Amino acid sequence: MRRQTWLVTLLFVALTAVMTWPQVLHLATRAREHQDVYFNMWRLQWMAHALANAPARFFDGNIFHPEPRTLTFSDAMLVEGVLAAPLAWIGLPPMLIHNLLLLGAMVSSGAGMFVLARSLTTSPAAGIAAGIIFAFVPYRFDHYMHMELQWTTWMPWAFWAMHRTVETRAMRFGVLTGVFFSLQFLSCIYYGVFLSIIGTLAGMLLLADSRATILSGLRAFAPGALLAVIVCGAYALPYLATSRHVGMRSDAEILTFSARPSNYLVATPDNAIWGSGFSGRSRPERRLFPGALAFLLGIVGLLQTRRSLVPLIYLIVAAAAFELSLGFSGYSYPFLSEQIPIFRGLRALSRAGIFVAFALAVLAAFGLRALVGARSQPAQVLISVAICTALLVEYRVRPLRLTPFPNDAPAIQAWLATQLTGVVAELPMGDPAALPGPEARYAYLSTFHWKPIVNGYSGYFPRSFLERASAMRGFPDERSLDRLRHDGVRYLVVHLEQYSREDQVRIDEALTERAGFPVLARFAQGEETTVVWAVR
Repeated sequence: MRRQTWLVTLLFVALTAVMTWPQVLHLATRAREHQDVYFNMWRLQWMAHALANAPARFFDGNIFHPEPRTLTFSDAMLVEGVLAAPLAWIGLPPMLIHNLLLLGAMVSSGAGMFVLARSLTTSPAAGIAAGIIFAFVPYRFDHYMHMELQWTTWMPWAFWAMHRTVETRAMRFGVLTGVFFSLQFLSCIYYGVFLSIIGTLAGMLLLADSRATILSGLRAFAPGALLAVIVCGAYALPYLATSRHVGMRSDAEILTFSARPSNYLVATPDNAIWGSGFSGRSRPERRLFPGALAFLLGIVGLLQTRRSLVPLIYLIVAAAAFELSLGFSGYSYPFLSEQIPIFRGLRALSRAGIFVAFALAVLAAFGLRALVGARSQPAQVLISVAICTALLVEYRVRPLRLTPFPNDAPAIQAWLATQLTGVVAELPMGDPAALPGPEARYAYLSTFHWKPIVNGYSGYFPRSFLERASAMRGFPDERSLDRLRHDGVRYLVVHLEQYSREDQVRIDEALTERAGFPVLARFAQGEETTVVWAVR
C-alpha cells in the first residue's frame, strides 16, 4: 500500500506539471501575476526570519509599523512557513520556495484524496480519479495565487483518520484525527474553521451509521478533539486580540464574497473547455464549477447507497458545504456567526465550495468503482484510464501566463540592509480608495533589509495605515511630512519615476530646502530613479 501511495504521488507530480504548464519551466523565476504572490513570499520569508531570530514574536511582522501582530491581519500560514524556513535558511530563491510549496499543495492534496478514496472503495483507479478531481478542479486555478487556499492537504487525511477511528475505535486514530484537523487549521484558517463544522457533522453521521455504540466512538475521538481544541485555540488567541482592534468583516463584504447557487455552474476563464462560455457570469472567488464528469460520476456513486451509507454521508457533507458557502443567503452562517466569533472574521464564505468538490470527489470514486464493476481486468483498466483522461481534459487550462518576480535585492534594498535600524516609508503610497497599489511589492522587498516599514499589504488594512495613506495623498505638503515624523520614519524612499516632472521638482524643493531632509542615497537605473531622504 505504501509503495502504491508513493507511486501515485509521483504520478500527481507529473500531472501537476502538465496541468499548470508552463510553471514547471519557471519554478525559480515566475508566477501568475498578482499582488498576493508578493504577499505569499513576504509571509514565507518573514516566518523563516522570525523563527531564526525572534520566534516568540513571529506574529509581529515588520509591515504596518507600529501596529502589533501584523501577521494576524491575514492567514499566517504557519505550516507553510515552517516548511519553507529550512529552504530559506539554505539560500533557495524566494520564488522557488513559493512555487515548490504552491505546487506541492496540489500534489499532496491529490495524493491524500487518493488514500481516502482508495480506502473507501478498495479501488486504486477510483482513488486516482478522486485525486484528479480534488487536485485540479477549476477552484484551484481561480485561487492559483492564494497559497493558503491550495493547502487542502490535510482534509482527506482528517476524513481518513475519522473513518479509521469509527471502524476500529482505536484512540491512536482519534488522536490522528485531531492532528490532521489541527494541521489544516494551521495551514489555512478558512479551511480549518470549515472543517471543524463539516468534519464534526461527518463524524457524527459516521458514528450513527456504525454498528458499535456511539459512546465508544466518542471515547476514541476525545483525545484528538482535546488536542485540536488546545492547538487551534492557542493559535486563534492572537487573531481574537487583533479582531478586537481592527473589527470584524462588514455584512457588505461577506455578501459580496458569498456564493450564489448559480456560481456552481461557473468555471474559470482560462478553462480550455468551459471558460469562454461559463466564466463571464461571475467574479473571482465565486467560480465554483466542479466539472460535468465529476458530477455525473457522483450521481452514479450515490446509487451505491444500497451497499453502504457512506456515499449518502458524503452527499450530506456536500450539501452542508454548499449551504455554508451561501453566507447570509443560507441558514447555517447567520447562526454560526452569532455563536462563534471567528466566523465574523471570514470574508469569503464561497471558499467552503472546496468542500463540495471534496465530497463530490469521494462520490465520484464510488461512481467509477461501480462502472468498472466486475468487468474483466483489461476492461477495468480501459474504462479507468478513459475516465481519468477525460477528467484531465475537462480540467485543463490554457497555458498559464506567468510573470517574473525578483529573487535578489534591488539596489535600494541592498543599501538599506547596510544602514542603521530605522523605520522606512516608501512613496508613492497606495491610494486608500484604490488599494493595494504598490504596497504588496514594498512588503516583499522589505525582506531584503528587514527594517520596519509603515507600508504593508494584508487581508486587513489597519486604520493607522489608511489614515497615513490619506495623509500621503498631498505629499510633499506639511500634513504628509508631519505624519512621517509622527510615525517615526527615518528613511523616506521616494520612487520619483512614479511622479510627473513638475512633481519631482516640487518634491525635491520641499524635502531638501523647506523641510531640511538630507539626501542619503540616490539610485538610477534606466528610467527609474529612487532617492532616499533622512526624515528630521
